[in-house]
Amino acid sequence: MSKVLHKSFYLILLVFVAVFIASSLLVRAQYNYALYGDNPILGMQQWSVFLPVILLLLGPGAGLYALCLKLNKYSPKVVIPIVLLSSLAIQIIVIFVFPRVPTDDSQTVLSLAMNMLYDQDYSSFEPGGYLHMFPFNYSIVLYLKTLLYLFPDNYLVIKLFNILFSTLTTFMIYLIYKQVNDRSTERDYGVLIFAATYLPSLFLNNLIYNDVIATAFLTSCLYFVLRFVREKSWKTIVIAAVFLAMGNYFRSIGVIVLIAAIIYILLNLRSIGMKKVVISIGVLAMLFNVPTWTQNAVLQSSGAVSEPVGENAAPVYMWLNMGINLARFGFWDNMESYQIYQRQANYSKAESTALFKQEIGNKLSEASASELVQMYYKKIIWTWTEGTYQMDRYGIGNESSMGAGRGRGGGIAGSYSYTNAITELLQGDSAYRTGLLWIVYVMNFLMYCFIFIRLVGGIRHKRYDEVSLILVILGFIGFYILWEIKSRYIYPVYPLLVVLSYMGFKDTYDFIFHRKGTLEKYSQRKR
Repeated sequence: MSKVLHKSFYLILLVFVAVFIASSLLVRAQYNYALYGDNPILGMQQWSVFLPVILLLLGPGAGLYALCLKLNKYSPKVVIPIVLLSSLAIQIIVIFVFPRVPTDDSQTVLSLAMNMLYDQDYSSFEPGGYLHMFPFNYSIVLYLKTLLYLFPDNYLVIKLFNILFSTLTTFMIYLIYKQVNDRSTERDYGVLIFAATYLPSLFLNNLIYNDVIATAFLTSCLYFVLRFVREKSWKTIVIAAVFLAMGNYFRSIGVIVLIAAIIYILLNLRSIGMKKVVISIGVLAMLFNVPTWTQNAVLQSSGAVSEPVGENAAPVYMWLNMGINLARFGFWDNMESYQIYQRQANYSKAESTALFKQEIGNKLSEASASELVQMYYKKIIWTWTEGTYQMDRYGIGNESSMGAGRGRGGGIAGSYSYTNAITELLQGDSAYRTGLLWIVYVMNFLMYCFIFIRLVGGIRHKRYDEVSLILVILGFIGFYILWEIKSRYIYPVYPLLVVLSYMGFKDTYDFIFHRKGTLEKYSQRKR
């Protein structure tokens, strides 16, 4: 029965990945603020660019992999620190070359942190305030407030901490790879180097928000869950639970990882034992909301809030309502849902919930089955194949006073503290900027191709070692079919895509160059 479930999960993800690949051959998903404003774009695939970039990436990729194989003779105690330190240096260079200043929500949470620190101003929790509507963002406000208190008041300090979290994620990617691919007799430094130079993770350190932090915590949680299943150690499950609680505290999507972890533990019931399974799931569940409960208790006891936090916050139905939109297929609906909560319901959670349910019902009844199918197809394809995690806006940034974007406010979001020769080269929709976005987009496409190969190989050889990763990815796919979408929202799964795609690339390379002792040899090993 367990093997049937494993295979089912592999097949489901295989179908989705096949759809991503096939759709990308015809449709190009884009997010380019300079050209299109804050809009998701699906256009015809541009093969005159698409194919050359594929070839451009495949050749050097194979050469780099061959070079990484030569590092096998060196100790991990030497190679891993060098790679991580090199990645740190590259990330620091990026934030100095692209000194993006906070905008939108990142500017809001930073301003709130400063108000609370310097003026003891908690008015944002009052009706109509930002934290009244979105209390889940108090975690990032508290984090920024702490950094501002301990260190100089400077964007660089916050971004340097982003870099530390991003580097932790890189290290965890390597450790997860070694856990799920213990059949390999090689040291596989290639996956570490790939993770350390992954372009979206290098640029999104510029985003002063919760994505980078939550990704580090949730990725670390998954690593310790894998170790628990293998080692049956209470210490590892407690550490996993702590990382999960912190990851969920910063981004309220930890429930996806929690459900995936529970399923994965249950799939290993026979090897773990019923008692340890029940206790481990209990530990994960009990610690899950501790940070939020603690935060709310402190706020109420200190008198900072006049009512329980979240009592009249924007309901989840607001984001579900945003997720149903024929014109923008679930992308930001230009304040329509906000106005229902703010104006029609006067910031009342109960009243807005009823209004959103009615609005959702109307949308579903008024749209034809064909229109809904097209909307959900576009929603899935754009979210998962855009590929850059919107680093154009959130990572690279642009000097709004010089831009000509057609988004809200008329300018390109994300100006700079100062400009330099490189920011000038990547200004607006320049060829250099467009080329960089193409490279990241095509890299994402190739990652899906290699994930497809890995999944097919796993099913063929009845090797299901990566099921924990697959469960998390499927959870994100399912969740964002219903929720409001941004391609940035799936950033927390990039570590898992890196691991699976590297495995598929390795399988392909070994098959083409007839390397011995790889897939066929490993598949024979009994676990």
